[in-house]
Amino acid sequence: MRACAEGVLLYPVYALLFADAGLTTAEISSLFAIWSVVSFACEIPAGALADIWSRKRLYALGELLTATGFALWLVWPSFPGFALGFALWGLGGALSSGTLESIAYDELGDSTTYAQVIGRADTIGLLAMLAATLLAAPALAHGGYPLVGIMSIASVTLGGLLALRLPDTDRTKDRTEGTSSYLTTLRSGLTEVAGSTVARTALVAAAVPGFSALDEYLPLLSGDKGAGPTDVPLLFAVTALAMAAGSALAGRVSPASPRPLAASLTLAAPALAAGALIPHLTGMFLVSAAFGLLQFAMVHAESRLQEAITGGSRTTVLSVAGFGAEVFAVLLYAGFALPLPLPVLFATAAVPLFLTVPLTARRRGSR
Repeated sequence: MRACAEGVLLYPVYALLFADAGLTTAEISSLFAIWSVVSFACEIPAGALADIWSRKRLYALGELLTATGFALWLVWPSFPGFALGFALWGLGGALSSGTLESIAYDELGDSTTYAQVIGRADTIGLLAMLAATLLAAPALAHGGYPLVGIMSIASVTLGGLLALRLPDTDRTKDRTEGTSSYLTTLRSGLTEVAGSTVARTALVAAAVPGFSALDEYLPLLSGDKGAGPTDVPLLFAVTALAMAAGSALAGRVSPASPRPLAASLTLAAPALAAGALIPHLTGMFLVSAAFGLLQFAMVHAESRLQEAITGGSRTTVLSVAGFGAEVFAVLLYAGFALPLPLPVLFATAAVPLFLTVPLTARRRGSR
């Protein structure tokens, strides 16, 4: 469930690329819809494919498709080119979703070690995202969209090639009939998610990343509190650093007990609400702290889900959680369309976040 925007210079400026190409706001919104629909449709089927094939090769293929999508934006800067590029990005993201995490857990074997490794990886990824955001402006100024695009394509392609060096097992040797094996794996993963223990864990692992979609509205919230255009990147940097700290801390705290996860969510909800409602820029520091706690919770929720999975359809289960995170994010976006002040919407979003806390409790008899 790692974000593919990490280290991609195009991410903070691609909306400008579309606008400069003459697209209207409605057309840009339709591009986001294409991206979401393709991601939704392919997420779970791609997870099942990873469970019967080589996960690292599937990840590399996904990164290559994403890089190809970015290349299309450069060579065909029009609505059809952007749409096809987004479709490839959505497919590539679905193919790579959950694959590296499955490889890591299979190699490490327990949730505590997994949390340590993924916590460090997320910290590096968040810092890379921050660096990419800061580098995008000078790169755009010196080389325009071609330079930003080429650097992004190179970054994604390199990530895919490096993944090929990871240990992995080609699962086609252990399967019988191709189509039959695929459907069996898909059904097995969905059945495991429906189990009482995994269902609760998967729900938390889906909901917490879904709430992180609130970061799309942080610039608007900053502006509502009086931040100028030059202040917004600095405030974003504070949030990114808080999230990096949350990842680093998550790697140092064992996820074996549900208490750290519950505590982080219990603190994140009121921090988010209070920070949003404070009518001053100082409130953004509380909001940043809430995002740091959310990042901590994401690492632990995913680690606990990995531990709960016992069958051979690991990536399928992770993909179901990834699909759920996308659904939560869309519901969040729909809620933010309500005609209410932005601080009130943020504070309202803290309520369902707080309601996830009881789901983290370990049921009697569960692992």
